[in-house]
Amino acid sequence: MYAEYIATACIALTLRSVISMNSFSGQNTPPMFGDYEAQRHWQEVTVNVDIKEWYSNSTNNDLLYWGLDYPPLTAYHSYVLGQVAQMIDQRYVALKTSRGIATQQHKSFMRLTVIAADASVYIPAMFVLCLGIDFAFKGNRKLAQFIIIALYPGQILIDNGHFQYNNVSLGLAAAAIAAVLYNKNYVAAFAFTLALNYKQMELYHALPFFSYLLSASISQERLSLIGRYDRDGSDFTTL
Repeated sequence: MYAEYIATACIALTLRSVISMNSFSGQNTPPMFGDYEAQRHWQEVTVNVDIKEWYSNSTNNDLLYWGLDYPPLTAYHSYVLGQVAQMIDQRYVALKTSRGIATQQHKSFMRLTVIAADASVYIPAMFVLCLGIDFAFKGNRKLAQFIIIALYPGQILIDNGHFQYNNVSLGLAAAAIAAVLYNKNYVAAFAFTLALNYKQMELYHALPFFSYLLSASISQERLSLIGRYDRDGSDFTTL
């Protein structure tokens, strides 16, 4: 039943793997080495510096060199990846001495972390979103929608080419939209809060979510009041 979706996901991950084999933005370009180095450096900081200093300038955390400027969920994600990096090779996240590291082994590790986020967050969330769109609008285009989203070149080139983890925040935001479509507003609020706490880019989507969830809350409260007045035999026509 879901063979087409599994095949699409496999093709999407294969395409991402191929793109990942090429160079990244800023490769071998000192002194900052591009966003790849920014993400690696955040792993270095979070595993070597006390949590209280993650966002503070200090001897071991020079904020002028790719200071951590994303919300806390990104920092915790970097910490988890940094712990894995340490287990593979401590040189990947060695304090200060690892700056600019871009060996083939390290590049493979970093690229795999993005593909892992695609496989565990982005692609499953987009699949659920496509199901939600079909559920809400009674259509039958979920496979076509999933193919378009899973193979969208913009996301692939930015995350798997240039080097970013937009897939995490976008996946969480997509899960929030799917929850809205299934009328699971608490889940939607939770998922979007995670997205916003991962990347401030989600502020672009915050106003529609706020407006919808506020209106849904007011409508639910209104219906609750009407039901209570109706049970009491009161006049609720002015509500």
